[in-house]
Amino acid sequence: MAKRLFDILASLAALLLLGPVVLFAAFGIRVSSRGPAFYCPQRAGLGGRPFTLFKLRTMYVNHGTNVSVVTGANDSRVFAFGSLLRKLKIDELPQLWNILRGDMSIVGPRPEDLKIVSQHYGDIGMSTLAVRPGLAGVSSIYNYTHGERMLTGPDPEQIYASELLPVKLALEAVYLERRSMTYDLVMILRTVTSIVRIASGQKEFADPPEMCAARRLLARSTRALTDRHVA
Repeated sequence: MAKRLFDILASLAALLLLGPVVLFAAFGIRVSSRGPAFYCPQRAGLGGRPFTLFKLRTMYVNHGTNVSVVTGANDSRVFAFGSLLRKLKIDELPQLWNILRGDMSIVGPRPEDLKIVSQHYGDIGMSTLAVRPGLAGVSSIYNYTHGERMLTGPDPEQIYASELLPVKLALEAVYLERRSMTYDLVMILRTVTSIVRIASGQKEFADPPEMCAARRLLARSTRALTDRHVA
């Protein structure tokens, strides 16, 4: 109950404070690229139920033959102004409305594309659907500081599913084991700090403090999966 009250008050305050930023960004998108200012995909929410996610559009409307649900490093679908919005995480601000509606929380696991969930979620991934997805979170920070540069080559979706997604989900599982209001406040501060550092030009970051626990969790999960196959 306290978390939901915090989500409502924080998202309302942020919408009032950052609403002009969203409007300015929406205008910049319309000037920079033909098409709508907003992008509204379906994502997996609490219990895996689909919901409509609100984002500022950062890609050209016509993707040609590239239909990947994962954005690769230097993805040609992203236009220049959209790249700036992504770098500063301004494209995510409309999700404050998702939080106000109850689709999401300020802090929680990032909501994934339905295709990724159906094809690549195992036991750890399914456990992250037990809470509302979040705007900020440990896997969001890791993806922002480490993950995006990994998604190179002709098939970033395959790299994402095999190399990045398992780590992100394990990090979220660690968050769920430790979650508290204090931890959420720390996660918000870590998110803001990461954005400021990247905007200032920093490129190298240490692993998050949850990484050791996440790797142990992944190792246990791999052993359990191997044992099931052997049995």
